[in-house]
Amino acid sequence: MKDIAIKVSDLGKAYRIGLKEQKQETLMGAIMSAIKAPVTNYRKISSLNKLNGQNGSDIFWANRHLTFDVKKGEVLGIIGKNGAGKSTLLKLLSRITEPTEGRIEIHGKVASLLEVGTGFNPDLTGSENIYLNGTILGLTRKEIDARYNDIVEFSGIEKFIETPVKRYSSGMKVRLAFAVAAHLNPEILIIDEVLAVGDAEFQKKCLGKMQEVAGRKGRTVLFVSHDLAAVKKLCHRAILLEHGELIKEGETSAVIDHYLKLNVTNKDTYSLQDIKRAKGDSRFIITGYTFLNENDEKISLAECGRDLKIQLHYKVREMGPDPIVILRVKDNLDQLLFICLSRNSYDGVMKLNKDEGFITCIIPKLPLLPGLYSIDICLKYGSDITDEINSAIRLEVERGDFFGTGKMHNEMMNGMIVYHKWSLQ
Repeated sequence: MKDIAIKVSDLGKAYRIGLKEQKQETLMGAIMSAIKAPVTNYRKISSLNKLNGQNGSDIFWANRHLTFDVKKGEVLGIIGKNGAGKSTLLKLLSRITEPTEGRIEIHGKVASLLEVGTGFNPDLTGSENIYLNGTILGLTRKEIDARYNDIVEFSGIEKFIETPVKRYSSGMKVRLAFAVAAHLNPEILIIDEVLAVGDAEFQKKCLGKMQEVAGRKGRTVLFVSHDLAAVKKLCHRAILLEHGELIKEGETSAVIDHYLKLNVTNKDTYSLQDIKRAKGDSRFIITGYTFLNENDEKISLAECGRDLKIQLHYKVREMGPDPIVILRVKDNLDQLLFICLSRNSYDGVMKLNKDEGFITCIIPKLPLLPGLYSIDICLKYGSDITDEINSAIRLEVERGDFFGTGKMHNEMMNGMIVYHKWSLQ
């Protein structure tokens, strides 16, 4: 137990949510409802503190049955889709909110960076907030004085350090908050996705500081991020949350691969049998598709910079000459980014099976930035369209290490990355 920084045992957090009030359809029903209202309201109020063990329709479990350990000096990545319970878990570990069930053991001082401006008094200046946060962590004024210049320099807002925090932009608040949290030398540093507010240069600076804190200084770091490249580079180990529960724990790359395959069913394809066709004579049609990674494993999310295979399931109702497959990849504004055309890239002429089969389009090092994309499918025999489906495929791309440098574009969301190199003379 001496090497354990955080021990979580069967942890759960429940919230009571509002429900839509039932409307009475008859006058008698409305009268009876009004008579019962005082008793009904009293029962609701008296049960507000009795969440534990309940599973009613008005109870929402943000976290449940979480059990894991974090060793001292370890960097733990926490990943999962939006709504998986990541932020709630960090609030429980930071003691911002109390658990409904379970137990948390924390050995060491904790500094957390969860939401923009959390822990700052908006009426105090940046300088005064540095001393306030240091005092809360148990440091003396002399200890804070020794770190003050490093904190201000790292934040990059020296010019505004004597300005009240309420006049700061969200980016300035994040800069100061991270600088304070990292330089006051907490034994445990908890960081949520708030670094996404900062610019790319500052994010790089923060990742470097977290590596220094975790490596050279041996501090424990818990890091929540959708930036899979950053999680891979920074974290020794990772956990994956879904619907508030821990579904995968272990080596970072293995957990990320499991996350990318999340929600893949045992079905061979996402069916396109019943969706509306834009045009075509239906001699040669697409009935479904599957996403595969470079190991031919089914995935539901694609990672920037990794090979993506789009396996198309086709049916042939009548054979024809010169089969052609066209994929048009579009961003979330429906603007065309690039086209995959079998006529140009397939060596020779495609020979289809008589009844049905698979055609696979392989996109090496997927050159798409994080975001949502759609793909049109068009099939032809020569110049004759046999099937065309607009926005047939929905593609979700996560951040990844495209260049293999441990860095990732953060200047924009949605769009393409062009492979390129730099030289210096």
